[in-house]
Amino acid sequence: MTKTTNFLKNIFKAYYQENAHDIPEINQFEQREFGFIPWDKPIMQRHKQFITGDKFKAYLIKNAPMHVYHSGAVYKNPDDLQMQDKGYLGCDLLIDIDVDHFYTPCKEEHDIWQCKECGASGKGMVEKCPQCGKLKLSRLSWICDACLNAAKNEIIKLIDNFLVPDFSIDRDAMQVAFSGHRGYHLKIEDPNLRTLTTDERREIVDYLTGENLSFELLGFHGKSSGTIIGLLKENIGWSQKIVVKLEELLQQDEASLEYFLGDPNKANLNPNLVKSFLNYKDKFLSHITSQERTRAIWAIEGFTLNKWKQLLTAIVNEIGIEIDEPVSIDVHRLIRYPGSLHGKTGFKVQELTYSDLFKFNPLNEPNPAIDPLVFESKKEMTQKIQIIKDLVPKTHMKGETYGEYTLGEQVEIPHHVAVFLLSKGVAKII
Repeated sequence: MTKTTNFLKNIFKAYYQENAHDIPEINQFEQREFGFIPWDKPIMQRHKQFITGDKFKAYLIKNAPMHVYHSGAVYKNPDDLQMQDKGYLGCDLLIDIDVDHFYTPCKEEHDIWQCKECGASGKGMVEKCPQCGKLKLSRLSWICDACLNAAKNEIIKLIDNFLVPDFSIDRDAMQVAFSGHRGYHLKIEDPNLRTLTTDERREIVDYLTGENLSFELLGFHGKSSGTIIGLLKENIGWSQKIVVKLEELLQQDEASLEYFLGDPNKANLNPNLVKSFLNYKDKFLSHITSQERTRAIWAIEGFTLNKWKQLLTAIVNEIGIEIDEPVSIDVHRLIRYPGSLHGKTGFKVQELTYSDLFKFNPLNEPNPAIDPLVFESKKEMTQKIQIIKDLVPKTHMKGETYGEYTLGEQVEIPHHVAVFLLSKGVAKII
């Protein structure tokens, strides 16, 4: 192992030695499969079983792995090497929200890409090289208060707008955790959900994201250029969500509404349709919020059935939840163990209550009981490191800003910031 890797493994070991007693024992512990990624060989080692929490904690102290995972599923034989022989008994519903999977404006400031084909580089969230069009890109994804707050708001939206009202799941039955990096995990241990098949989980994912949504099944119909029967607010579920969002849009200032209607990444309507909608917006808002029986008839000049669907699709995209879909669908997926350390940041996978979520700030959390920055030193310890990447974005932690840094730069910074940069692979110990 390198000097840097050895340093990180040793401080992880020290963390587990000092905090093993605080690491929770998850439900049906002995029926879960465990997985680990070690420092010297970053390949998942799974199919592990621990009969007791003490043996699990002893393993963490001895091996101090880079990453620690457990299954959402429960098995008769979780340590069997063949999935078909594990004796599958069901899987909790897992939902993962990772800010890496959706756009936030702050990525234009701190996410860096470089094309492996032509060498072009830049900042932001791009799917392919804007210079040569190739897809082979190296990326450096960063975190800040803004994008982590976006992920937090997404998990709150998931709970308040979907899981509670549409699935009648009690908030106390949801186990939420900050992932230790770019997002949040949510696990629901419910006998009625544990037996869901992969296809049924796919249907839940589609419902949460709004993918493959049929407007006709919601009551929206009409001829291409004739009378359009719209959606009603009193019809619970997606129909209600869409009408409520439509009302919110109509109540915005005209500039914001015009942007939503015309932006290529939103509704993408042509200028004539945008103008027509804006001219009619006050009357249309009054119409859909009235108690008249005719309120379901939607009529705006130029809006055919397909153009309405184009607008509704953009609204659905605003409402739907940005989740890592395979995590929820794959019943054999492993997720991070609560209380363990994330090897790409040095942060703790921090369990949170629903009420914790609203004020939780992982990069500057004042409550020590839920602070994931476990390597912040009370003795004002510093660490000397050298930057090994061309450019390292600004890092904001505990109310202070560090960087930007450039290749070869040597800096002495607080211990917890150094651990983060070393874990991200952008610096080395000197």
